[in-house]
Amino acid sequence: MSNLSGFVKRLRDIMRNDAGINGDAQRIEQIAWMLFLKVYDAKEQDWAFDDERYVSILPEVCRWANWAHDNKSGSAMTGDKLLGFVNNTLFPVLKGKDVKDASGKTIVEGIRVTAQTPIKKAIVQTVFADANQYMKDGVLLRQVLNVIDDLDFSDYKESHAFGEIYETILKELQSAGSAGEFYTPRAVTDFMTQMIRPQIGEQMADFACGTGGFLISWLKELQKQVKSTADAKKYGDSIYGIEKKQFPYMLCITNLLLHGLDVPQVFHDNTLLRDVLDYTEDDQVDVILMNPPYGGSEKAEVKNHFPDDLASSETADLFMSVIMYRLRPGGRAAVILPDGFLFGTDNAKMAIKEKLLSEFNLHTVIRMPHSVFAPYTSITTNILFFDRTHPTTETWFYRLDMPEGYKNFSKTKPMKLEHFAPTVEWWDNREEITIDGFDKAKKYTVEELKARSYNIDLCGYPHEEEEILPPKELIQQYQEKRASLNADIDRILAQITDILGIDITEEGDE
Repeated sequence: MSNLSGFVKRLRDIMRNDAGINGDAQRIEQIAWMLFLKVYDAKEQDWAFDDERYVSILPEVCRWANWAHDNKSGSAMTGDKLLGFVNNTLFPVLKGKDVKDASGKTIVEGIRVTAQTPIKKAIVQTVFADANQYMKDGVLLRQVLNVIDDLDFSDYKESHAFGEIYETILKELQSAGSAGEFYTPRAVTDFMTQMIRPQIGEQMADFACGTGGFLISWLKELQKQVKSTADAKKYGDSIYGIEKKQFPYMLCITNLLLHGLDVPQVFHDNTLLRDVLDYTEDDQVDVILMNPPYGGSEKAEVKNHFPDDLASSETADLFMSVIMYRLRPGGRAAVILPDGFLFGTDNAKMAIKEKLLSEFNLHTVIRMPHSVFAPYTSITTNILFFDRTHPTTETWFYRLDMPEGYKNFSKTKPMKLEHFAPTVEWWDNREEITIDGFDKAKKYTVEELKARSYNIDLCGYPHEEEEILPPKELIQQYQEKRASLNADIDRILAQITDILGIDITEEGDE
């Protein structure tokens, strides 16, 4: 077994000397495509062992053993020759382009993918469609490849151990600038999955799956129930994912291959580019686990794929509509949403919340502490648990406070699954809790929620210490607070004017 400890550090130390690598995000992306090819090579060996007729989609010259493997004989490509091969042969071929000689003759054909190409082969071209090769030093590239090549995925223990190491690579995304948006802390995905209680035979979906955190948490929880080959088949077919951006898609596919999924049902696509009214029963799933992108921007025409009343400019709102259209009757969902969704009173948010409460059973809202997603963002988030069994009659709100001894979560002190222990204990024995005059857990009827004009910003965080934030995040936080206050003021004014029978709009126009 190779020395797995310090794997990421060794790669970082080598790549730090390469002039082509600019920052953590590029370093991780560089590691990602090489890891994918190493893991895919191990999978192909398994597939060929199980099926002697198996034919790789990769040309021989592009298979790992023929360009990346170093047999220590001194014949392995390095320096300019290696760099030239990767830049001028490997990448064009994996992107589907033919490589030609000076006379225009094709010397290596680009891989071809059609509608009939099996998923486990087609993913190669999809993964490399927008991948980048940043390194400029072929000697350093050889050193990186040797560290990765030393991994032995035929050894079950080592393969399993590397699955844990891969998680550390994904965690680093949180500190790699905007790449943090693709990673949800594993404590959060594991908690949500456990509370949703997976069952063999169910299909779970994440329509913005990022690096695959929810998919992996689902598989880990479901694995405990696999007792037969029939169960194993259902287990392998139990997930469905979509990811818009190429880099997290690559990380997700590699993650699933590492976890033993030979045919990952994950697609490189944009969920929001399909008309929600076109979804049929065949598009619906039993369970949805998601952390939809929020604060993001989409092209204006994306709104055209939604009914007018649900056509929000906020991506999280749009995903909520998709979720409601794609959840099967009787199905269950757990979704992470920012505070802005709870108190928002613009027309689209109001319509979405009205649809949620009237057509679904929003039974629980868990208020999460700030900095769960630090350092990527300090925006406070919530987990909404609902099912499609009956309209909402009552909703429980529960505030998960910061663990004792913590002021903030951070890279060195991240949120852990054990921090959800108070929530889990409360979950099955629900009671209202008030601390220092502030509600920590409370049940509201749907009539009470409607009377609040669907402002469901309840059981929030009192007496929070002021945190020093970067200017951009500070502005965003104050904008959210202002929006929340405005929503409360508008609601109270509406109630007063309704009682008095005054039409403020008409009076203001006179």
